[in-house]
Amino acid sequence: MNRPYTIIVSEVTVDGKLTLRKGRSSKEIMQFMDEEANRYLHETRAKVDGIMVGAETIRTDNPFLTVRYVEGKNPTRIIPTSKADIPFDANILGKHAPTIIVTTESAPKEKVEALKEKVEVLIIGKESVDLIKMMDKLYSLGIHSLMVEGGSTLNWQLLKLGLVDEIRIIHMPFIVGGENTPTFVGGKGFEKLEDVIKLKLRAHFLRGSHLITEWEVKY
Repeated sequence: MNRPYTIIVSEVTVDGKLTLRKGRSSKEIMQFMDEEANRYLHETRAKVDGIMVGAETIRTDNPFLTVRYVEGKNPTRIIPTSKADIPFDANILGKHAPTIIVTTESAPKEKVEALKEKVEVLIIGKESVDLIKMMDKLYSLGIHSLMVEGGSTLNWQLLKLGLVDEIRIIHMPFIVGGENTPTFVGGKGFEKLEDVIKLKLRAHFLRGSHLITEWEVKY
């Protein structure tokens, strides 16, 4: 299988949280990122062919997923969603950058057709998006480098399938807490120590007031 070189980039609190509570926007936390940390994030966006988030992130945050703060091209926006449940007023359906919605045979036909009028739609999988086939298809479309900005469910699905090459964390200097608050990686998780995904620290540095760590994923 050919697939894009894939980097997960995320803003994470000291206790590993992505938001203040389940269902809350990550923008609440991101507003505390200083200009240099934002430049780092957007520098990464400008260097990749594609940027991916899950459908829940679209519904909660309604991001543009474009390059700002620095000069550079907008990557192709890629949204895997088994039910094609993307709001029709979502910012990623605008003309700011190309968008690909990846959905399934089980998605409501009327939703799929409505989305096709706005952006490119790929059908990959029956009940859930086949992420392995999706990655192969994206590579064939010229997406050879991919930045993933979560959330926690998508991060877990990609990591457990061995589809991630790097993780880059922008550390947010505060603690949120909460048993049900989304963490950097959600999903079922690993129950055995021998199954956990190992990382190798590649770099750590400050951008503005934020610690940034970059990790190689060692499957």
